[in-house]
Amino acid sequence: MRISSPVSRFWHRRIAFFLAIPLFLTILSGSIYPILLTVGIDAFWLIKLHTGNFGVINLQTIYSPLIGIFTLMLLLTGVSLLRLSQGKTAP
Repeated sequence: MRISSPVSRFWHRRIAFFLAIPLFLTILSGSIYPILLTVGIDAFWLIKLHTGNFGVINLQTIYSPLIGIFTLMLLLTGVSLLRLSQGKTAP
């Protein structure tokens, strides 16, 4: 089944909008933690953020799988958009 361009673009935009903040938080916390460890600062709260524990809201059991699933969906819709745009180029 071939996904039409407007539908694929719609889902790509929605997934990217909702995935941007958690993905950025995961990347940032995962990058800063080892740097702080080399300086001698153990900021364990960064690892809690990295894994989805936001204090009162604990999403550790579903946070990583959801980020993985949504990233794969974003990749698939992006590839379908790329294929559709390559198929519409003029000779």
